[in-house]
Amino acid sequence: MVRVRRPDLVVIGAGPAGLGAALAACDAGLKDVMLIERDVELGGILPQCIHDGFGSIVFGETLTGPQYAQRYIDRLEKSDVEVKLNTMVLDLRPDRSLTAVNSRDGVMEIRPKAVILAMGCRERTRHQILIPGYRPAGVVCAGAAQRDINIEGLMPGRRVVILGSGDIGLIMARRFTLEGAEVEGVYEIMDHPGGLTRNLVQCLHDYDIPLHLSHTVTFIHGRKRVEAVTVSRVDENLKPVPGTERLVPCDTLVLSVGLIPENELSKRAGIPLDPATGGPVVDERMETSVEGIFACGNVMNVFDLVDYVTHTAETAGRSAAEYVLQGIRKRGECLRVRPGRNVKFVVPQLLREYGEEAHFYFRVSRPERAVRARLSSGDLLLAERKIRMVRPPEMVRLKADPERLKEALARGELDVQVVPEEETKGRQG
Repeated sequence: MVRVRRPDLVVIGAGPAGLGAALAACDAGLKDVMLIERDVELGGILPQCIHDGFGSIVFGETLTGPQYAQRYIDRLEKSDVEVKLNTMVLDLRPDRSLTAVNSRDGVMEIRPKAVILAMGCRERTRHQILIPGYRPAGVVCAGAAQRDINIEGLMPGRRVVILGSGDIGLIMARRFTLEGAEVEGVYEIMDHPGGLTRNLVQCLHDYDIPLHLSHTVTFIHGRKRVEAVTVSRVDENLKPVPGTERLVPCDTLVLSVGLIPENELSKRAGIPLDPATGGPVVDERMETSVEGIFACGNVMNVFDLVDYVTHTAETAGRSAAEYVLQGIRKRGECLRVRPGRNVKFVVPQLLREYGEEAHFYFRVSRPERAVRARLSSGDLLLAERKIRMVRPPEMVRLKADPERLKEALARGELDVQVVPEEETKGRQG
């Protein structure tokens, strides 16, 4: 007979998002919280991120990944949260019921009053970007290479080419160099870097590792092991330019070509996804369009800072606790938050009349200098930030107070846009 559990809340995933959400829900008054993690330890990706740069917003100091995770793990051990490690969630249904399995409890049917999705994200692979060539050993994703070196104590290779300038790829360029490997270069198909400025400086410039913009790998050579790759310059349409090919000898190709929110369970639950982010559509309380199911962290969209992941997690945890403790309340009118000039996407995508402060996160479509980020409803300015430069890898956050959000709901429009500084001179908010 399958055991049925009925906790107040289930949090799926125990990385920084899941840890923050579970603790916030407990702090808000929930007594029966279950945290489910498919790995054998808490912390998600953080234990393998031994570099610093975490926690400057949340803690006001710079921590390594393991240090950041441990602060939440220590708090969790003092709480009443029920933790289930090495446990896989097999199914999640629109009524919030789910099926999970592990070696100790077997198959479990769990019917919580609320669910928080905190499954994080996964790496794109060679097959998703369609690199031609053979299928030898030595082609590895940046996160897998990071785990090999930092957790397993293994070196994936000694002569390395890195494709993609995402943050993990930049960090691994430095990590390989520190371990004595030769990093021939980092190749980026776009005409601008894909990682944070601090990582470009600290990981590439400080170690004289070249970054080749508007370049990509067009062929992988080697039958059993990678022997070389062909790299080519690309045009404005990201197509290889004939005659620009160059053969680069190497024994390892590291892929840092983007992250994808992990949303198979979201799809099973019938949750609408935003094509621009790959994650659930949520409102300012991090509630999805399926009542009682919330989402936070990189399952919504891939954040650049773990501090932002934690912030959305705490919002989701408090909101889920309120949902459980106060009972189902009628959801107000829904307003779509529209991406405007030079805004690729914005999260949350929906605004409801909850009367609460809200934070909006967005990425720009292209780099731009001397701008103002604006949240507005027609001629009503809700929030504004002056920014020296915006870049696609770096998220922008805007905060709006409840009263102005109510006015935006009454007007029926809300836009996020980035405008040049000179266009705002003389305007009144």
